[in-house]
Amino acid sequence: MLTLYYARGTCAVASHLALEHTGAPYEARRIDFKTEQQRSPEYLALNPKGRVPALATPQGVLTETPALLQYIAQAHPQSGLAPLDDPFGLAQMNEFNSYLCSTVHVNHAHKGRGYRWVDPADTAALEAMRRRVPQTMADSFAMIEGGMLRGPWVLGERFSTSDYYLYTIASWLEGDGVDIARFPRVADHFTRVGALPVVQRVLAAQAA
Repeated sequence: MLTLYYARGTCAVASHLALEHTGAPYEARRIDFKTEQQRSPEYLALNPKGRVPALATPQGVLTETPALLQYIAQAHPQSGLAPLDDPFGLAQMNEFNSYLCSTVHVNHAHKGRGYRWVDPADTAALEAMRRRVPQTMADSFAMIEGGMLRGPWVLGERFSTSDYYLYTIASWLEGDGVDIARFPRVADHFTRVGALPVVQRVLAAQAA
C-alpha cells in the first residue's frame, strides 16, 4: 500500500488529492511542521530533504510533487489523471507541473522561507523578498491565466493531475497578497475544482 507523508497547507495537498481521486488504498500520515517533525531522525531517514510530500511505495520512497503526480497517474491508469496515451499531452502536463514546482512555488517560498537564499540575520534582505511575493505570484498567475490554462481544465478538455496542483497553489494567493479575482479563468477553475467531492473529502481529512 502507498503511504503519503504530508503537512497541512503545503503542496502535498496536490498529491493527496490525486491519490484520493484514484480510489486506490493508501495511508496519509501528517507531518507536524509546528513541532518540526520534518527534521526528526525518523522522518529524515525516510526523506533526507526534510520536506513534504513524500510517498512510500513498494519500490521505495519518492519525493517532489511532479514526480509523485506522474507516479500516481501512471500506477493507476484507470483514474484518467494523465494522458498516458499521448506523449505530447503527457509532456504538456509535466511542463505545467514543473512550472508550478520550479517557479511559482519558489516565488511563494520567498515570503516565509527567505533564509534558504540569504543569511537569516539579514533582515533587510528577507523583508525585500517578502515584499516581492505579491508581484512575482501575480506575474506567474498572469501567465497561467493568459494561456497556460488551456480550457476548462489545464490541458483543455481533459482533467489531469495539473488541475489538482493548480488548485493547491492557487489556494495560497490570498495569503500572498494577491486577489484571485484578478484572474477570472483561474478563479473559475479554483471554484470548480474546490467543489469536487474528492477535494471536499481530502480537505476535511486534513482539517480533522
